[in-house]
Amino acid sequence: MSSHDQPSGAPRRVLVLTHTGREEAREVALACCASLTGHGIVVRLPEGEADELGIDPAAYDPPLEVVPGTGAGEECELVLVIGGDGTILRAAEVTYASGIPLLGVNLGHVGFLAEAEPDDVESTIDAIVHRRYTSEERMTLDVRAFHDGEEVFRTFALNEVSVEKAARERMLEVVVEIDGRPLSRWGCDGVVCATPTGSTAYNFSAGGPIVWPAVEALLLVPISAHALFARPMVVAPTSRLAVEVIAKTDGAGVLWADGRRAVDLPPGARIEVTRGTAPVRLVRLHEAPFTDRLVAKFGLPVEGWRGAAERRRRALEDA
Repeated sequence: MSSHDQPSGAPRRVLVLTHTGREEAREVALACCASLTGHGIVVRLPEGEADELGIDPAAYDPPLEVVPGTGAGEECELVLVIGGDGTILRAAEVTYASGIPLLGVNLGHVGFLAEAEPDDVESTIDAIVHRRYTSEERMTLDVRAFHDGEEVFRTFALNEVSVEKAARERMLEVVVEIDGRPLSRWGCDGVVCATPTGSTAYNFSAGGPIVWPAVEALLLVPISAHALFARPMVVAPTSRLAVEVIAKTDGAGVLWADGRRAVDLPPGARIEVTRGTAPVRLVRLHEAPFTDRLVAKFGLPVEGWRGAAERRRRALEDA
């Protein structure tokens, strides 16, 4: 089973991150804190969230640990994330350096990154207590922005990085480069570079393909491009993608990483995207195929499917 390595004899610790703006999420967080500490696991909370939950650390045994956001995941075996995909992306941001796995309880809408629903909280806590979980690595993106040859911004992304126009009334003029060679110039609303994990997020909304998480690839999707060749592309995970904002235009842009971290892009800016040096680990409680996840999260119609019944019928005939 996968759990974050801890020194022998050290108490078990779980970091809890919550979308405190939702009442249901606050209620679930309080219940999780009580249940985990009831099993002798130390629960850690970021300072601001502890205040918003109105929680008294000393009222629990063992007492809760309230820590600054920076380095909050150190010495924790996993992060229990209570919220939607946005909260999980925030958790990835908080814990990226430590590499501890994320277990999401979905209190959002689709919750594609989450593993459990609110009704599953009791069984989720039981799985944590008895270490009945595994973790899978999801590839990330390393993102660098340059202007006048100097690096002005660096970050990572789990889902995607997007280069978008800064002003609604202006089109963004870009040249896209793959593996050091120019591909095409587009007047567009933007460009999305995504991972397979992010293929069901912004990439999906922009018309890009859904890619199974086990596939290692980089995705590039233009947004509303005015060009003859402006198709979504899937390239090798070793490829280097680059987007250059044309210097001799009035249109400025903005770079977004996972819809959370942003930097303005003046004309002439260059953005380079490669496979991330470190993955993000997501906890899995079930071995359900990705197809089942797609059907469940998107509510896809599968009535009339006879695959399983047909296999059973043939098995009986062959017996």
